Amino acid sequence: MAATYDFPSDLLAGQEELHQVRAELSALLKRLPWSVEPLDGFSDDNGWRKVERPASPGWTEDEQAEVEKLRRREHELAVFVSTHRYWSELTGPDRMHARSRLKRTAGEGAPPDRAEESP
Repeated sequence: MAATYDFPSDLLAGQEELHQVRAELSALLKRLPWSVEPLDGFSDDNGWRKVERPASPGWTEDEQAEVEKLRRREHELAVFVSTHRYWSELTGPDRMHARSRLKRTAGEGAPPDRAEESP
């Protein structure tokens, strides 16, 4: 039977915001040019696979600031979630399963952690 965990509301909120910040950062990085600094494009087929990049105009100061802001917030939230006092209440496998369950918690419709369902 799957274990259930009574996560504190601030821990759940921190994990949910961490998911959101990571999704925002990922989407932003996909939209931005491949290089922070302006660089010429290149093509290299001497390696184990061909690599091509178009010329990059680089990132604007606003884009760099937004990435830095999101990375800073992601770090703050990761530290908050991983060092939350709740974890001191659990030990060994229970702590591992609870952390895994929390990572997959994204509101009420989150899928269960399959590792917890095994006997």
